[in-house]
Amino acid sequence: MQKSFFSLLLFFLASQVLFAQTKDPKDTEVWEPQPRVVTPGEGTAPPSDAIVLFDGSSLKAWESLEGKKADWTINRDHMTVKPGSGNIRTKENFGDCQLHIEWSAPTVIEGEGQGRGNSGIFLQDRYEVQVLDSYNSKTYANGQAGSIYKQHIPLANVMRAPGEWQVYDIIYKAPRFNADGIKTASARVTVIHNGVVVQNNVEIMGTTEFIGAPKNIAHGKAPIQLQDHSNPVRYRNIWIREL
Repeated sequence: MQKSFFSLLLFFLASQVLFAQTKDPKDTEVWEPQPRVVTPGEGTAPPSDAIVLFDGSSLKAWESLEGKKADWTINRDHMTVKPGSGNIRTKENFGDCQLHIEWSAPTVIEGEGQGRGNSGIFLQDRYEVQVLDSYNSKTYANGQAGSIYKQHIPLANVMRAPGEWQVYDIIYKAPRFNADGIKTASARVTVIHNGVVVQNNVEIMGTTEFIGAPKNIAHGKAPIQLQDHSNPVRYRNIWIREL
């Protein structure tokens, strides 16, 4: 260990001397490897390397938590939570990712606070980014739209009115566990809501729990899950990029 440290120290010092002595800007140019080319989407279209999870045509990428057919309703370009049918999740598993998802709270307002347009996006089946109608509606701050549920309050409330489309862009880094199942690094997430950063690379402390403290049980890649919280929340234009 000590030998390795001194080797790295010598390399660092030598590189500093080299850069200090260089007179040619080409000496600090890096040509390989070149980043792969990704074509950005036009308008609301996904980028060229995205996995499309829902484009309005079918729920073929989704299933119930029991592994059966997803039973939510499709209407034109969106799907709607079918209250009582249960949560749905992707058939494919994911880890580090960039997730784009659009959602809309019901225009018929029933209840207040957590009873208004409630749903949720669970990363790796267990870490929730809250979906809620927080437009002119007060609830506990770490449970409103854009929160990491019961862990992090959003930096701003940028909700549009019920019926209008909300946009989440989520950049997620999965937790790391060693061979003994001990967490060595927490999950981290950035959430951009309607173009505004509401979570800035925050640490996810563990699983989303309604009651009690977060848990940290070792796991690998897992599905993206959407919650049936008995409100007919709509979703559309869902795509993901593995990072």
